[in-house]
Amino acid sequence: MSRVIHFEIHADNPERAATFYSNLLGWEFTKWNGPHEYWLIKTGSDNQIGINGGMHRRFGAIDGQAVIAFVCTVDVASVDESLIKSQKLGGTIAVPKMSIPGVGWLCYCKDTEGNIFGMMQSDPTAPVIPMPCPPQ
Repeated sequence: MSRVIHFEIHADNPERAATFYSNLLGWEFTKWNGPHEYWLIKTGSDNQIGINGGMHRRFGAIDGQAVIAFVCTVDVASVDESLIKSQKLGGTIAVPKMSIPGVGWLCYCKDTEGNIFGMMQSDPTAPVIPMPCPPQ
């Protein structure tokens, strides 16, 4: 069984979103020291039930195609195999497989109802692969 391990917020202005969620919910945001613009989100203490998340600049304009929601990510053994299986079951690829250096491989899919979710394959040897810059 694959468990939800992470959530993400996609934001036009990550700094503004971090201020909003920090003031509203007390969440802590730490800019990731990696090759991509990304913030880690701590939602509570380590002894509290729940998951932490992340935030990045939205890929694309809000035009019906860009992600405009919290996205949950599930742990999978193989992103490649899971992408194929998702498509066979009627899902579509929202954002193709990408490398998260030192962490693993990530993709986003849409289910049969149009809901977007992430799938992550752990791989500490995942290389740095340049990503296209989202519009600013």
